[in-house]
Amino acid sequence: MLHIPLLRHGVSYRSLDEAHVPHHRTGQPFVAVSQANVGLIRRDLLPSHQAAARRALATLSAEHLLAICQEAADRFLHGTLPIGDDQQTPQDYIEQVSATTGMPYVLARRNMGRIADVLLQMRQIIGGLTRQLGLPVLDTGVGEVAGQVLSFFPRTQALAVVLPSNSPGVHALWTPAVPLKTPLVLKPGSAELWTPFRIAQAFIASGCPVEAFSYYPSDHAGAGEIIRQCGRSMFFGDASSVGIFGGDPRVELHGPGYTKILIGSDQIERWTDHLDLMVASIADNGGRSCVNASGIWVPARGREIAEALASRLAAIVPREADDPEARIAPFTDPRVATWVDNQIEAGLREPGAIDLTAGHRRGPRAVQEHGCTYMLPTIVYCDSPGHPLANREFLFPFASVVEMGPEEMARLPEAMGPTLVVTALTSDRGLLERLIASSLVDRLNVGPIATNQIAWDQPHEGNLFEHLYARRAFQQTAPARVSATGSAA
Repeated sequence: MLHIPLLRHGVSYRSLDEAHVPHHRTGQPFVAVSQANVGLIRRDLLPSHQAAARRALATLSAEHLLAICQEAADRFLHGTLPIGDDQQTPQDYIEQVSATTGMPYVLARRNMGRIADVLLQMRQIIGGLTRQLGLPVLDTGVGEVAGQVLSFFPRTQALAVVLPSNSPGVHALWTPAVPLKTPLVLKPGSAELWTPFRIAQAFIASGCPVEAFSYYPSDHAGAGEIIRQCGRSMFFGDASSVGIFGGDPRVELHGPGYTKILIGSDQIERWTDHLDLMVASIADNGGRSCVNASGIWVPARGREIAEALASRLAAIVPREADDPEARIAPFTDPRVATWVDNQIEAGLREPGAIDLTAGHRRGPRAVQEHGCTYMLPTIVYCDSPGHPLANREFLFPFASVVEMGPEEMARLPEAMGPTLVVTALTSDRGLLERLIASSLVDRLNVGPIATNQIAWDQPHEGNLFEHLYARRAFQQTAPARVSATGSAA
């Protein structure tokens, strides 16, 4: 059986404690994964060990690390890379991701391309995160903007990342840590073990110091220890799963998106112009991403819009994993699908909501196809924002079309609640000003921009540079002047 080892500062290690991850369809063990216990993690992440890993990265210039990102993109996308005692081709990777997560090959391949694109565009991404301070700030701690010299210092020796299993594309979010000269301590999701390991191997094969990558599959206790030992962390999960670390400024929480498309009163009569945008925002990547729209909020025409969306999404049906037309993934645990289905049905029993995709289905929402359990795409019309299904998010193409009255429109964006992405289809100046001023909106798209369309130079759910670096007061005398390029002047 294939085995995935730990990476202890880049060195492969086979643990006596292993977990067997099953194939999502057969339920049979598919891969053995070494497990890191709390004691091992604590020993490996001593401050002196983290500092040594950071020094290894610091020996390379930011320019060199960006070149490594370019090569790593090619190796990740096209190369054959080690995985334990075996070798992994790109097709092996795609099939392995599919085997344990259920993601169809075509979606796994698409996510693979997105990760490679992030690595290729890393210079632009770093420029956006640092607000064009320039690469010298990463080499010397000193940068210059509009003639003002600024200085920054690292908040941490390493970045802990506790990862999910919903979609490979999410792993692109931590890759800028490498050119930001911050070692990574990765705790993979229980089913999506493949992508962080392959990215690390692509970086190492491209010349990145091996010490920069630690990879610790573990239980919840291990995840907590990783966060405790590292000065800064990214945690993918909701407030209940992050537990005692919720609200800790050292932990950047990436939770549910509750992403929405908002159509203003001035654009609602042109809603058909945006139907393709709404379908793509809801259904791309199998509806698995936090940037997939789970709500369409409108001042009128809600029932019509929901009917049109239901008709379009009903064409998305379960297909074999290797079918190039596959657009949804099965649930690896049928019990989760049953729970989700029950949650939706419970909401529909409350007055004011109707599942408009039900008329397009021949049977239930949760179906058995190709030996797997699928949730069929679901569009629910809610006649008010107060309905229990108006602001829900599930791991498949699900969206509520929420119709608002004048009072709710006047209370936007508060009426929508916290939202990762809002695509605002409106020219209403007052509404746009309220959206721009609101702390409830993390990312704002003004105009017909799909909710899952990413701008390379814009941060996603927090700025990683600001999470990893703090600004210090900085003054210098003329005789000992240090330029923004780091050289004595």
